[in-house]
Amino acid sequence: MKPERVTRTQSVVDGLLDEIIAGRLIAGETLPAESDLAALLGVSRLTLREGVRLLQAQGVIVPVPGSRHRVAPVDEWTGLEAVVRFSRSGGARRRSSLDLLDMRVMFETGAAALAAPRATDEHVARLAELLAKMIEAHGNGDVPGFVAADLAFHDVIFAAADNRILVASVRPLTAILQDSRSETSAVFEIREHAIGEHAAVLAAMRTRDPVAAREAMASHMRQTREDLLHYVLGE
Repeated sequence: MKPERVTRTQSVVDGLLDEIIAGRLIAGETLPAESDLAALLGVSRLTLREGVRLLQAQGVIVPVPGSRHRVAPVDEWTGLEAVVRFSRSGGARRRSSLDLLDMRVMFETGAAALAAPRATDEHVARLAELLAKMIEAHGNGDVPGFVAADLAFHDVIFAAADNRILVASVRPLTAILQDSRSETSAVFEIREHAIGEHAAVLAAMRTRDPVAAREAMASHMRQTREDLLHYVLGE
């Protein structure tokens, strides 16, 4: 599929999700006629069908033999990005943010424990380099640079864990985490806390001790939760 086709198809996915989130397309009801939807979204019928197929793969749209497709209830959706987007846009921001953090705790503490004894000297050197980039970006007020280094730091830990199933499982979180990190990292105090926690994770990784690495990452996740509640959600 050509890049421009991918972009148009993604615009269909985004547009249909927007219609569902806004309540103009309702769970359990059939979709409007294909020609009407294509006109609404400003795309061809072929592009519309490609977008609909992507949403079917995520459980958002259910094919109905002999009839028009219908929108599935959110509880039946299987696409992580679609579920999080619906939750964050539907007035459940607090719950979706904390649910996402709970998932991070499960993945990241385990990944740190796996990574510590398996990490190479190159992995540890890369973590130190990325921490230095976080510190530099923080000092310059460069939020995008800080977020990029932060996400890359965690990616190195997942890579060092050397578990392909784990890496494949967390990959869908990347875009979602980038959005949430951009919001939290805009807060000066959160960046300060993150630098200290990442430094502790790096120190634990240097020991190659899985227990120390897990505990350091768990501390980081606790601080992240506290910062989210205090600085972002205002609790």
